[in-house]
Amino acid sequence: MGKPLLLIAAGGTGGHMFPAQALAEAMVRRGWRVKLSTDARGARYAGGFPHVVQIEQVSSATFARGGVLAKALVPARVAAGVAGAIAGFLRDRPRVVVGFGGYPSIPALSAAVALRLPRMIHEQNGVLGRVNRLFAPRVDAVCCGTWPTDLPANVEGGHTGNPVRAAVLERAAAPYIVPGDYPMSLLVIGGSQGARILSDVVPAAVAALPEGVRRHLRVAHQARDEDVARVTRAYDAAGVIAEVQTFFTDIPRRLSEAQLVISRAGASSVADISIIGRPSILIPYAAATADHQTANARGLVEAGAAILIPESALDPAALSSQIAAVLSQPEAARQMARNALAYGRPDATERLVEAVEYLARKKT
Repeated sequence: MGKPLLLIAAGGTGGHMFPAQALAEAMVRRGWRVKLSTDARGARYAGGFPHVVQIEQVSSATFARGGVLAKALVPARVAAGVAGAIAGFLRDRPRVVVGFGGYPSIPALSAAVALRLPRMIHEQNGVLGRVNRLFAPRVDAVCCGTWPTDLPANVEGGHTGNPVRAAVLERAAAPYIVPGDYPMSLLVIGGSQGARILSDVVPAAVAALPEGVRRHLRVAHQARDEDVARVTRAYDAAGVIAEVQTFFTDIPRRLSEAQLVISRAGASSVADISIIGRPSILIPYAAATADHQTANARGLVEAGAAILIPESALDPAALSSQIAAVLSQPEAARQMARNALAYGRPDATERLVEAVEYLARKKT
């Protein structure tokens, strides 16, 4: 008997492709054949997949981009993609089909529904994306990277967690040094979008801290290129040692050394913070689709591991008060770190593997 085939379908963004890659790597190690179904954009993001994974480009489209003509052609392009996927599945039948969201996953998931193949989806964020919401009632399992996740009525999901990079797993549950009268590290990470508000507010909030806290602080602040100089000047004016860069290549190390993290609430950032286990102040990106970053933050906040400040309530005084509250209460900070660890799912990839193999056995 040949190796079983896993068909992974994912759109062309890091949010979709990273967990897809993690599952592909694990399933290849377990002796499965793996194919990735995506569009041309997704194929450009697939360079990190194992070389034995076959990349299949499909025809798909979205109403969210393009002009009137492009949108008019969407149904035809999607239909062509679905027909192609069905034909491909009849030639080489997958044992399980897994969708990770994005419009390029529509053809494979539609073909799996039509042929009644075992199928599941994984959602990274606390609110299902449009495609995952469409298919959630039509799959055998819904795996949730963030918990709780907003699910459609009568749909049940399981908290698998979001797979993280090996560099993060290497620092999982790193010992936490509580705040005290010695150098303390504050890590500020804003993600690729909307980081300007953190550059506007965080330096002023740090400058407003009580002198007994501020004089021990060391800040690592990720800022947009056009903001680096002014953010650096603001910290200098406050007498605070700060390293301001557009990108840190060693985020896992910096997370493990931090007494406090100020961050957007992207799903991958929330996963990294919880797996390493650090207190955090989360400021969801207000323009995120369906306010999914607020949903992403909910689990850590409810676990007592994070403080949430909406953008609408973010100002230097409010943020400074919360920073001081964490850094001046070492035992409370230690408990926040423990709570973050309890919320994390360092075995997220293994949970996805178990879900795939369970469906394969159940439907055989």
